Amino acid sequence: MKAIVYTEYGPPEVLHLKEVPKPVPKDNEILIRIHAVAVTAGDANTRGFTFIPRGFGMLPRLMFGLTKPRKQILGLNMSGVVEEVGKKVTLFKTGDQVFGSTGSVFGAYAEYVCLAEDGALVIKPSGTSYEEASTYAFGAQTALYFLRNLGKVTNGQKVLISGASGSVGSFAVQLAKHFGAHVTAVCSTPHLDLVKSLGADAVIDYTKEDFTRNGETYDAILDVTGKVPYSRLEGSLTKNGAFLAVQAGVPEFARVLWSSIRSGKKVKAGVGLANKNDLQFFKELMETGKIKAVIDRIYPLEEAVEAHRHVDSGHKKGNVVIAIQ
Repeated sequence: MKAIVYTEYGPPEVLHLKEVPKPVPKDNEILIRIHAVAVTAGDANTRGFTFIPRGFGMLPRLMFGLTKPRKQILGLNMSGVVEEVGKKVTLFKTGDQVFGSTGSVFGAYAEYVCLAEDGALVIKPSGTSYEEASTYAFGAQTALYFLRNLGKVTNGQKVLISGASGSVGSFAVQLAKHFGAHVTAVCSTPHLDLVKSLGADAVIDYTKEDFTRNGETYDAILDVTGKVPYSRLEGSLTKNGAFLAVQAGVPEFARVLWSSIRSGKKVKAGVGLANKNDLQFFKELMETGKIKAVIDRIYPLEEAVEAHRHVDSGHKKGNVVIAIQ
């Protein structure tokens, strides 16, 4: 089968197309023929540490391989069709259209992957394309984790989302609205219409206005980009407000403890991993038209390098996807 392989860390050019053995499912696994895979900031980090937060240093290498990558095929978030099932599999059958995350297996930059049936995988809604479905296990999952699990966002709260036009941000706008919040979205001039179309109640063009100086306060501020220091935006939080730091480095984690000691304002950071329950939640939102994926560009497998260059630029709108089938 065809796959995008990398044997060393570095820029997008370390990726190359290669023929590799087609995997064979174990008794508790399903073989998925992949149709689409999302290209995320997580992929860029694993490949070249492009967006590693401050203070983490060598930690990513300890996780993924000190001198070279342990897993040579990238890709976590995908969608496809079940082609074969192990003899003990009961949750899926041949022909099922699925979406989810490969988790620690990685390997979605390929024509096929084998996953355990109890992994982060559910049936894809029939009205959603493979390209759209491939994006939820990263962008939507991250947004949900920060807004619901950490921020406890509820009806009537005021939420500001900084970096509202990317993968996480575009899903965050929609999820915050679904939870009943009043949403202010921060983005650049070319993306204003996009975030308005996603349901934002107010939009701030950061090239023309500094939201930390307009006198408004928010119950939660979700910062996707990591470009606004907490010292600047602390005054924009309500008394018991929460700063949700998606791009959290060591300084942000240190403030989690310090801020809880000196004030009611909270700094929260962490990692939200895809799971069946949350993917089922997204499926229901997709089926009822309450959430949609924003797709910036779709590349064929052979153009994985170009897809990574676009993600590395930091200027993608919504999601970047590789279409394999």
